[in-house]
Amino acid sequence: MTTPDIKTAPDPAELAGTYAEIAQRSRQLVSDFIARQAAGGMPAFGDELGIAKAFYEMMGKLLADPTKFAAIQFKLWQDYTSLWQHSMLRVLGHATQPVIEPAMGDRRFKHDDWQQNFLYDYIKQSYLIAAKHLHQTVGSVGGLDDQTARKVDFYTRQYIDALSPSNFLLTNPEVLRETVNSGGQNLVKGLNNLLEDLESGDGKQIRVKMTDPSAFQVGGNLAVTPGKVVFQNDLMQLVQYAPLTNEVYRRPLLILPPWINKFYILDLREKNSFVRWATAQGHTVFIVSWINPDATHAAITFDNYMLHGPLEALDVIEKATGERAVNVIGFCLGGTLLAATLGYMAATRDNRIKSATFFASMIDFAEPGELEVFLDEKQVASLEKKMQERGYLEGHEMATTFNMLRANDLIWSFVVNNYLLGKDPFPFDLLYWNSDSTRMPAAMHSFYLRNMYLENLLRKPGGLTLNGVPIDISKTKIPLYFVSTIEDHIAPWKSTYAGAQLFAGKVRFVLGGSGHIAGIINPPAANKYGYWTNDKLNAMPHEWLADATQHPGSWWNDWAQWVEQHAGEKVAARAPGKGKLRALEDAPGSYVKLRLDAKAAV
Repeated sequence: MTTPDIKTAPDPAELAGTYAEIAQRSRQLVSDFIARQAAGGMPAFGDELGIAKAFYEMMGKLLADPTKFAAIQFKLWQDYTSLWQHSMLRVLGHATQPVIEPAMGDRRFKHDDWQQNFLYDYIKQSYLIAAKHLHQTVGSVGGLDDQTARKVDFYTRQYIDALSPSNFLLTNPEVLRETVNSGGQNLVKGLNNLLEDLESGDGKQIRVKMTDPSAFQVGGNLAVTPGKVVFQNDLMQLVQYAPLTNEVYRRPLLILPPWINKFYILDLREKNSFVRWATAQGHTVFIVSWINPDATHAAITFDNYMLHGPLEALDVIEKATGERAVNVIGFCLGGTLLAATLGYMAATRDNRIKSATFFASMIDFAEPGELEVFLDEKQVASLEKKMQERGYLEGHEMATTFNMLRANDLIWSFVVNNYLLGKDPFPFDLLYWNSDSTRMPAAMHSFYLRNMYLENLLRKPGGLTLNGVPIDISKTKIPLYFVSTIEDHIAPWKSTYAGAQLFAGKVRFVLGGSGHIAGIINPPAANKYGYWTNDKLNAMPHEWLADATQHPGSWWNDWAQWVEQHAGEKVAARAPGKGKLRALEDAPGSYVKLRLDAKAAV
């Protein structure tokens, strides 16, 4: 291990002042916490998520088979013996292969010392061996129901990730080097960062900054594609974008983003804005900007989102452009709403939507992936109780759930960077959007969780009734385009593939690279990730992928060729606010600018 260069020692007076400020703020936080507990009483510590029950059941079954448990322990001992032999040979100067290596893409151990320094290599491999055997042990226990097994697997991985040596000062070489180099200033700065995050929280959770919130402004350097708000109601604003071409396709394009997050994921900055790119292709683009609800929206239902979202938007678009026929895109939960709307429109003989595109959208919820660990009757009932008290689900609670699915990348990497290395988070538009949380109305979210995730009724003919009308999405006969991503942990592509098979119309299914967001927000100019196409819709997703053709670059170009067939002839470009609807305000509008929480919660 080479000796680091020690920087100039900090000024004692400045350091003393910093410590005094931190001490004062720490005392204030403790006093505030005690006052809250005295006023509201200490919280009851139950097992609302059923975690303790799941692990108790798993341990009972594991210990009931002592022979199997002994075999597991013997394998662990064998690996540690191999590690000791490997380490001794390395000390003696022999070249050896590691007993175990991090998984591809694991960025926790990227610093050179994890490989080159004997001690840290030993710590790393010792941790990886323990993690592997612990995970394999709980995974080998038979006799558990599926939900319990998933819960044990998920929370075991959370435990393993939390105890990584990269998360601690003395076992992280990069942090230790920085501590020596800076004379401990990184730890002082890190403690200050921690106090700031505690002060900005609600007293219950630490909300770790993922990015610098002062680096971005919605309508300033994010969501800047020119346009106008041409309509609003209590649930949404409708934005029409200014044309970027002299001629446009006759048929307008309506985009339905999820209301779990804000719409500007599709219009971050000029270089990665799907909205701007689609406008430049000659589409008259409209997008729904959902309200960020509060307690007054508690009774808003899924029906309301359909009636006053896409259906009212279709009425508005006809007034704005004179066109009745529209192409529609739904992203994530917006795609789920689009599927339900298509079922409703089929039942009511409404044919205004001529083609539909689904971005990473769940329609068949039989296999929802790791989110299922949070979705059983007990947990949903507990969540409903909280929502009934407030009228909504807090945005940061939803963010916590999604972040836990990728804890090393979305939680622990920021803990190390902000608190141990004492660095400020890097300005990153995608992470700014990720931390710009939105609430969920109580009635709507309860309906969504129960009818989609728990009961999976959207796929069943007549399973759902919306606005008094039983719906059947299999009656939908229009052309459909599905794009999913191969690493999606929120809407697993094999599940979205199952949803694509529920419709009567001709379906084109495309699989992009990367994950739920990066794989969708993948502009052609970046030339990243690639995608797979297959003109057939095989019965099984693995058969489809085996027969698919892989292409470089972005699937956006493939979609552009597909949607052009359904967009109509070219007509003169339409300026927002020049038709029968006057412009209310500039894009991106006021609804999207309401920022409830500048930091994502851990």
